[in-house]
Amino acid sequence: MGAGELQPGQPLPPMRELARSLGVNPNTVAAAYRTLRERGVIETAGRRGSRVRAKPATTGREFIRVDVPEGVRDVSDGNPDPALLPALGPVFAAAAEAGDREPVLYGHASLDPELARVARAELDADGVPEGPVAVTSGSLDAMERVLAAHLKPGDAVAVEDPGWGSLLDLVPALGLRTVAVGVDDQGPRPEDVRRVLEAGARALVVTDRAQNPTGAAVGATRARALRSVLRDHPGTLLIEDDHGHGIVDLPLHPLAGTTGNWALVRSAAKACGPDLRLAVLTGDPVTLDRVRGRQRLGPGWVSRISQRAVARLWSGGAVDTRAVAEVYRRRREALLGALAEHGVTGFGRSGMNVWIPVPDETGAVARLLHAGWAVAPGARFRLSAPPGIRITVSTLGEDDVGPLAAAVAAAVGPGAGPLRSYV
Repeated sequence: MGAGELQPGQPLPPMRELARSLGVNPNTVAAAYRTLRERGVIETAGRRGSRVRAKPATTGREFIRVDVPEGVRDVSDGNPDPALLPALGPVFAAAAEAGDREPVLYGHASLDPELARVARAELDADGVPEGPVAVTSGSLDAMERVLAAHLKPGDAVAVEDPGWGSLLDLVPALGLRTVAVGVDDQGPRPEDVRRVLEAGARALVVTDRAQNPTGAAVGATRARALRSVLRDHPGTLLIEDDHGHGIVDLPLHPLAGTTGNWALVRSAAKACGPDLRLAVLTGDPVTLDRVRGRQRLGPGWVSRISQRAVARLWSGGAVDTRAVAEVYRRRREALLGALAEHGVTGFGRSGMNVWIPVPDETGAVARLLHAGWAVAPGARFRLSAPPGIRITVSTLGEDDVGPLAAAVAAAVGPGAGPLRSYV
């Protein structure tokens, strides 16, 4: 493969057949295939055998980005507005003082009781089914642990397309296969979900609100339709990502509990700061028991000091979630409105990003860079979805909106094409 003799998508010979032709033990070939699969070079599709991946799973989508020259405004990074993040010094000082009085040692509980109480109360208020709580080092850490707890190499995972680039990298890195589910303003399209589950997908990952990159949010009607599909496939592992918690003014419509194994994860990154590296995870008892058991054999636990700090942030009024959500909504809608005035279709029902379908992604990114704006190439977020660009509105001021919309219009042209709607 390294010599280029095997092409992407080319099937590999059965292990026993290859072992006979090479004159080696089949276990040797099996070990080699396992290593290649773990490194993301090949993928396995059950009885259909193994084949060369289109690109190694370690080829991170984060590297598909634009280098931002000096003087160019960066609206590509997906970060929250630093001005809207709470001060961390006071809450960490208080958390550290509590740790000084009663140090956390080996063998102590891994979960801070106050964080568990606060998180569970908010989950209850949002209609998330009862379940144990765990803490992980961010949303992606939680998803990796849940996927690894239930799936085996070669299993198919249904993911949103366009969707979160890090997740699109994670799935093949675990030796799993991604299958695309189309997205519109209301989230995953039920007909696509049904199709991939009937075709054998073992898991489904859904972003409830502030979907990255499209800003989709699952509404009440869409949630009912998705639950109906999932009830026909109760063996599906369901993972819900509610990273928009704290920055979105739309209600949560959880799908949790529709299938036997499920998990919902909430990150503190967008509302409180990415460097906290903390997310709260809930789910069915079997899933959470497996996640916590494996976590004990790795990092052990997430710092109780960080847990105490986040508990104070979530319960002490340090984050005015309504005000933060309103700021992001105004900035997002201002850009969408300005784009519409230029005849350009954009999408962003929630969160801090706007997705714009474009006929020529590379050309649009290059022209905008020349005009002084660095946007995120849609290739970071796509499997088979049409081209697009993502703009992060989190730091856009009123004076930025008009020039940016005009630059986008000049770069992509009017009527670049709508994201298909589900009604």
